[in-house]
Amino acid sequence: MDMGMQRLLTRGPLLLLRVVIALSALGLCVHVYLEMNWRDPTVTKEESTTQSNRSRTKDESAEATEDRSVKRRISYVRTLKKEAKTTDVHSAFLHRRKSPRWHIEMEPWASEKHSLEDEARRFLKYITTPQVPCLSEGADGAMLRDAKGAWAVCLDPQYSLTHSIKGKHCRVYSFGLGADDWSLEQSLVRSGCDVHCFDPSLKQSHLQKAQMWLHRLSVDWRDPNPALVAQHQHANTKKLATILNDFGHRQVDVLKADMESAEWKILENLILEGVLASVGQLLLEVHLHWAGFEVPGDEPSVVRYWFSLLKELERANFRLFHVHCDPTKPRVFLHQNVFNASSAYTLSWVNTQWP
Repeated sequence: MDMGMQRLLTRGPLLLLRVVIALSALGLCVHVYLEMNWRDPTVTKEESTTQSNRSRTKDESAEATEDRSVKRRISYVRTLKKEAKTTDVHSAFLHRRKSPRWHIEMEPWASEKHSLEDEARRFLKYITTPQVPCLSEGADGAMLRDAKGAWAVCLDPQYSLTHSIKGKHCRVYSFGLGADDWSLEQSLVRSGCDVHCFDPSLKQSHLQKAQMWLHRLSVDWRDPNPALVAQHQHANTKKLATILNDFGHRQVDVLKADMESAEWKILENLILEGVLASVGQLLLEVHLHWAGFEVPGDEPSVVRYWFSLLKELERANFRLFHVHCDPTKPRVFLHQNVFNASSAYTLSWVNTQWP
């Protein structure tokens, strides 16, 4: 009896603790069961309805977005068709202007020998062979020339200059250094063209003389250093693209340039920046007695570079229609007499794709 009582007293607290733990677990289970099964059915229904509405709204939003996207595409296509019908030819032509490039595409060597004679022969043949005729409707000469016959523009009706003159929207840029013969420019003024002559040696920035605009400015293959412009308040030389932008002009029907050996780098700039797309006819005097400003390389490489520039002109849809060789010029080609070539030629190209 004493041992049983002693065991009861020893195990009693442990049994009591087990009973308490069991009752607590049972109470927790009952509480969870009641929470899960005694939820308000109205709330469950509202949540279900809300989820359904959200799903439906999301589907409707997706359908509306897709519908708006389709409408935008249809509207865009219609706009393109409308613009294609209403945009004039010149605007479309300007949009095709090529983006700036870093270097020109060099033509293959004239021969495996890489000799000056072979390069000179190919180059001279190219610049002395007109590629297209300039004819009037009666098959007579249709070129307007200066007093000496060196500079000429093509008035052939199949090209645009005649139409620009008739439409009173002809524009001419003439670049030169101390030019004393403006007979071609004056003829174009009388034809109704807006003529701008650029000469950095002029005393005034801008003036009008003989119905021509004269500007103390010249074209270059690079723009001046901004620090120099700020110091001198004006720049005497700029790239053609910059001049066009400053004057608010989008096109030039005739571009005439006698740049005294800077023409090669200027032509390179016009090609690389895609400015040729804004020129209708290009009249250029090329100087062959030396390589020209900042043209590197040995003599065969220089001639190959010249030839590559002219082939770039051809790829830009320019065709040579007039060549003039001044018999009074020295017969010098890169400091020597090669094929009795002249030191200077006046060349005229027409842009066959000019609108």
